Amino acid sequence: MSHDLFLAAREAMAKCHAPYSRFPVGAALRTEDGRIFAGANIEVASYPEGWCAETTALGHYVMGGGGRITEIAVVAEKMPRITPCGGCRQRLAEFAGPDAWLHLCDETGVVQTLTMGEILPLGFAGDILK
Repeated sequence: MSHDLFLAAREAMAKCHAPYSRFPVGAALRTEDGRIFAGANIEVASYPEGWCAETTALGHYVMGGGGRITEIAVVAEKMPRITPCGGCRQRLAEFAGPDAWLHLCDETGVVQTLTMGEILPLGFAGDILK
């Protein structure tokens, strides 16, 4: 089932806007009801102001009504088995539980699967801010 999520991430990667780094990345999220939300990295001249692929996918997810995220796939054109950056790990953890599957991909498919809890074992929990 993760192959279709990989394909959505790879298709999104093809739509990236990375004129400065030339490092295309795609991400896709699946909710428990089967919906898929994808995104690509979008760069601007002021690097910190761009969006990672995971952030773009989360934007589509929130605008699409959200839900419980069960799986995430991330792929990069120039790096096998790319992982989300630290900021994106926290962003994903805000919407996906520690048991959500994270599929790390190369250009042909999933090469490693782990959970969000494994990749961000001590992430911040939003409930401490209430």
